[in-house]
Amino acid sequence: MANHEKHHSHGPVEPCFCPRCGGELELRTVKPSEPQRLVCQKCSFIFYLDPKVVAGTLFSLDGRVVLIRRGIEPAMGKWSFPGGYVDRGESVQEAAIRETKEECLLDVRLASLLGVYSYPRSPNVVVVYVGEVIGGELKAGDEAVEARAFKASEIPWQELAFMSTSDALRDYIRLNPGPRL
Repeated sequence: MANHEKHHSHGPVEPCFCPRCGGELELRTVKPSEPQRLVCQKCSFIFYLDPKVVAGTLFSLDGRVVLIRRGIEPAMGKWSFPGGYVDRGESVQEAAIRETKEECLLDVRLASLLGVYSYPRSPNVVVVYVGEVIGGELKAGDEAVEARAFKASEIPWQELAFMSTSDALRDYIRLNPGPRL
């Protein structure tokens, strides 16, 4: 798999028809300085393929960083921090808290923004927060097959799901060099 394909991605899915009039979409140069855009052949509507926003949380439990082994595609069986897509009508912060609860059954409070991760040719922007556990018990949720806390030296770097997972983990460890992590 090419490096750019290992991002948080389901793969390219481009619409074929205009959401306004149903006309066929085609790639056209709208402005010479910008990439080609999908444009309706009938009404000239420009269909912008915007990135999806993913929210996640990194936090420690008993001095160890919590990761989940994904139970769904993409990257099923690989390790990641709890996270997922932001639903329409919720904030990025609400999504990070919700996804953490869904994937590892822990309640967290968001302490700070860790980073925003985006990559060329990836359809996602990944927003990762540093969290603090305020309740629950660490267990795999519906979309995970395992939830586990790792010392930094135990992190399965070769089995991480996405580039954003490894980049965020490196940032988290750099900012939290605690004696037990």
